[in-house]
Amino acid sequence: MKLGINIGYSGAQLTVPVEFVQQLEQLGYDSVWAAEAYGSDAVTPLAYLAGKTSKIKLGTGILQIPARTPAMCAMTMQSLDQISGGRALVGLGLSGPQVVEGWHGVPYGKPAARTREYVEIMRKIWAREEPVTYQGQEYQLPYNGPGATGLGKPLKSILHGRQLPVYLATMGPVNIRNTAELADGWLPIWFSPKRAELFRPSLEEGFRRAGNGKSMKDFDIAAGCTVIITDDLKAGFETMKPNLALYMGGMGAKDKNFHNEMMRRYGYEEAAERVQDLYLAGRKQEAEAEIPDELCDELSLIGPKDRIRERLKDWEDAGVSTLLVQSRQQEAVEFMAEITGASKGA
Repeated sequence: MKLGINIGYSGAQLTVPVEFVQQLEQLGYDSVWAAEAYGSDAVTPLAYLAGKTSKIKLGTGILQIPARTPAMCAMTMQSLDQISGGRALVGLGLSGPQVVEGWHGVPYGKPAARTREYVEIMRKIWAREEPVTYQGQEYQLPYNGPGATGLGKPLKSILHGRQLPVYLATMGPVNIRNTAELADGWLPIWFSPKRAELFRPSLEEGFRRAGNGKSMKDFDIAAGCTVIITDDLKAGFETMKPNLALYMGGMGAKDKNFHNEMMRRYGYEEAAERVQDLYLAGRKQEAEAEIPDELCDELSLIGPKDRIRERLKDWEDAGVSTLLVQSRQQEAVEFMAEITGASKGA
């Protein structure tokens, strides 16, 4: 199992944890990922880290697909790949209607079609086999829709590079199936090894559609996992609840919250409803209190070292090949490098 870490997105000020990432590189961590919402972007911190590190891979976790054209994303990530010496990992996701239409000012469209077309266009750009043309539901190259001049010209990338590894952050069965078919890896959101069988049929169907014998051995599941070394499990779980309540209660509309839907799929229907109702009513602390400890435990490795060591096997058995450690606890990041063997290859 490889290790990575996601430094997330900024608050009011953008700071890049350079020394922390340099330490992780020395510990043998394989990748560092940056996120974006509606503040800092995901690429700029990685470009800065590219100049401060030498071998750790640089992943976007995630770039919002509706925020950039496929060509702009292909250009940006190939630029990052070249200035970093071939270390870029392209993590993509759709975000949600509130952000897509409210912040980026574009229609949410057809998510499954948009993701497929986006990846296919980027692959064509990176391949440089011919000037790129594409006629899809969401994207057309050259563009020939309303407002077009008719002067659009198929072009081939000036920059020569490689086919970059593409990861998709998806949640629903159809989109997970498409991820297994189209991508090199999956960035599951709220992954629980206890629920791995919920996802396996979609993954296997995607591999079948891809053909060429594609299987789990060709595919990287890079799952986030909160890691805290503590003798007080309850206190450890409490640290997770504000973020869980934010996403499952407030990151989406009442009838369109993908995170809340995932909580329901895991069997926490009543808690999911209470969390959302309280959060949308502005009662955030009460919403946090409704997050079940059992859910926190499913999504994390929290407890004494022996408990963490024992439960790590559940994540490996569930097919997780890259564990994105969500922790700034010094003892925890060092311990994970030790028990996974990452430090031996540093």
